[in-house]
Amino acid sequence: MSLPRPPLTIRMHADDNVAIVANDGGLPAGTVLPEGVPGGGLTLLEKVPQGHKVALEAIAQDAVVRRYGVPIGYALKDLPAGSWVHERVLKMPAARALEGLPMATVKPPAADPLDGYTFEGYRNADGSAGTRNLLAITTTVQCVAGVVAQAVARIKAELLPGYPNVDDVIGLEHTYGCGVAIDAPDAVIPIRTLRHISLNPNFGGEVMVVSLGCEKLQPDRLLPPGSFPIVDGRDASLGPETICLQADSHVGFMSMLDDIVASAKSHLERLDARRRETLPASELVVGVQCGGSDAFSGFTANPAVGFAADLLVRAGATVMFSENTEVRDAVEQLTSRAATPEVAEAIVRELDWYDRYLDRGRVDRSANTTPGNKAGGLANIAEKAMGSIVKSGTAPISHVLSPGEKLRPGQRGLVFAATPASDFICGTLQLAAGMNVHVFTTGRGTPYGLAECPVIKVATRSDLARRWHDLMDLNAGVVADGEASIEELGWDLFRLILDVASGRTRTWAERWKLHNQLVLFNPAPVT
Repeated sequence: MSLPRPPLTIRMHADDNVAIVANDGGLPAGTVLPEGVPGGGLTLLEKVPQGHKVALEAIAQDAVVRRYGVPIGYALKDLPAGSWVHERVLKMPAARALEGLPMATVKPPAADPLDGYTFEGYRNADGSAGTRNLLAITTTVQCVAGVVAQAVARIKAELLPGYPNVDDVIGLEHTYGCGVAIDAPDAVIPIRTLRHISLNPNFGGEVMVVSLGCEKLQPDRLLPPGSFPIVDGRDASLGPETICLQADSHVGFMSMLDDIVASAKSHLERLDARRRETLPASELVVGVQCGGSDAFSGFTANPAVGFAADLLVRAGATVMFSENTEVRDAVEQLTSRAATPEVAEAIVRELDWYDRYLDRGRVDRSANTTPGNKAGGLANIAEKAMGSIVKSGTAPISHVLSPGEKLRPGQRGLVFAATPASDFICGTLQLAAGMNVHVFTTGRGTPYGLAECPVIKVATRSDLARRWHDLMDLNAGVVADGEASIEELGWDLFRLILDVASGRTRTWAERWKLHNQLVLFNPAPVT
């Protein structure tokens, strides 16, 4: 039986006047912090849960509370040294104005290229690379989801065993397509999102569509003829192969299923003929995201992801970070790291659009934090943002994508894909951008997964990694435990990404077939 761990606190910056408690279960009132840890010699005046903050010095009412070296709030009352500092005793700082920001002012020395790293992937006709070999069936409207789900089940049972090189068959379900203001200005976002997901690199260029027939989002509007390559030799001007359920040829439910199953055969044959080949790591498009975050996210998992992100960028790969409300309080870090003033201006434009979007709903960025975030020690979005932004690493930000946009050929490096912070919407939009591997950090725990892309789950705490041993792929809690450095864990994650991309390692979400449905971001009205 292991001995109880001595009291441990963690301070992120020398200027911080708070530190978080690292011990499982927190520390009780009366605990004396040992010498050698932040606050050594202090006595805790009240119980402080794990991940929550303790005042390292007396903080007067209205005085600033600092973590990560920046203000995360102002004390609503006098906070004696040794007291518990949480969201109910803090006033959140105002958001930084989007004027007068440093624009492309940070010019880090060019990092040495990281050569020689490869993965086993699938080369696509358009030059992109897949990490999985999937048949995806696009749906134009939610009305057909039930039919497609049954068709997919039949394809898996009747056909897929005969095509051993195809990883899976999935239906791209969503809740869009009808009952919406299809011509509203912002309707372009969900439409292009679904279009670009249909062309994700993990689908091998195969496009198969199921339509109802009367929906507002008609197939030729979703995927206009001639707008994308057709790999099966069909005339590109005809558009993708489409099964319309309202077609006169369909007499009864079984005929609809039979038609979808029969149409899948040619796609499966072409996908089955594909083989993995050695590709440079530069062909990876890695999306990074966090969900169920806690105070450890910004100390263990997210910095390790940031280190791995820098390695990927040095290897020539593309890394996408997102989550508008979770970077808004770090906007100065974004604009200053932009590769050019034009990139910095694009960052400001996207965040300003999102500020106005939230304002229309009469909320602001403070609506982001969840009860779980707060239970995990994150007092507010200002604190959460400082821990979230470190997932992006230190490389210059080379490109910015609006919601639903797809990476263009040649767009590599670190990319800010401007998305909502919702786990499901962010993941959906990163798929649309061209993501072929996903890295997802969590402190509170989530069974999140994507059918379209492997998701590597990184636990921020060892307690979570132990309890959810068959859901978490990597334990970043070893950093807080003193068993590994950020650099060591970052290299471990980098190598794991290559193994997962190659199919040598399957993530837990893949093994359990856990996945969330696509959630399209639709800021346009619903009629």
